[in-house]
Amino acid sequence: MKRARIIYNPTSGREAIRRDLVDILNVYEQAGYETSAFATTPEPNSALNEARRAAEDGFDLLIAAGGDGTINEVVNGIAPLDKRPMLAIIPAGTTNDYARALRIPREDPLAAAKVILKGKAAKMDVGRANDTYFINIAAGGSLSELTYSVPSKLKSMYGYLAYVVKGAEMLTRVAPMNLRVKYDDGEFEGTSSMFFLALTNSVGGFEQIVPDAKLDDGKFTLLVVKTTKFAEILGLISEVLTGKHVDDPNLLYVKSENVEITPLDENAKIMINLDGEYGGDAPVVFKNYHAHIAMIANVDDMPSDNLIEAPILLDEQK
Repeated sequence: MKRARIIYNPTSGREAIRRDLVDILNVYEQAGYETSAFATTPEPNSALNEARRAAEDGFDLLIAAGGDGTINEVVNGIAPLDKRPMLAIIPAGTTNDYARALRIPREDPLAAAKVILKGKAAKMDVGRANDTYFINIAAGGSLSELTYSVPSKLKSMYGYLAYVVKGAEMLTRVAPMNLRVKYDDGEFEGTSSMFFLALTNSVGGFEQIVPDAKLDDGKFTLLVVKTTKFAEILGLISEVLTGKHVDDPNLLYVKSENVEITPLDENAKIMINLDGEYGGDAPVVFKNYHAHIAMIANVDDMPSDNLIEAPILLDEQK
């Protein structure tokens, strides 16, 4: 029998996963996996270390249960390995961007677990920033600090509204960055207020930011906001709702496998956000790893043009 390991954050999502844990274990048993569970601790890299241990011990499937931070840790535990288990996710955080992209239920942990019963997975691209991996987004600039500046207590109490309120506050104090951005087909050098590298079409709860996202094409979608003017940033935000921002002259919007970000001011500090968590400071080199990890996904409900490669049928993995 194949083996699965649930790595769950017992404090995520008002402890919903812990309440449903027995039923969740039964779902994976029903899917043909001998399943066990590990509760993460406050120790640094708790989920990462357990994911690496389980992968090296030969587990066939890991289930990352928690917020985007827990999922990111599990990915960092297995992404450097030559032999990587399949990955499933049970979202229990605030925005759950990655679950949204995979069309996995975000409000019901048991329903999220049952996605495996549909028997399909997708080979997903994974990004690396220097020595750290990420699966959804990398970003830098004043507004990108939003996701890790919202206190955890506010996230738990108010959910996505906490981001909206904090974002409105930060928009009035956008700080310019002087930087050089090298990508596959060119280079940008100048002033920016923010940059994103997206792997999916779900960024901060919005699916319109990357309307042409391909989840397995081996390329990031790179967005560089080339203005720090309040009115022009507001204009870009309003264009996001219709997808017209991709042609705005104040925005660089390109596809690239490799990206390099370098501050031009010697004493400037550009913090990097990886999947909503602090991921070090620039300079940073980003690389896309094509179809690097197989993810259990609600493939039939995903837009057909989001995936280039055919989904994996789980029965073929036995």
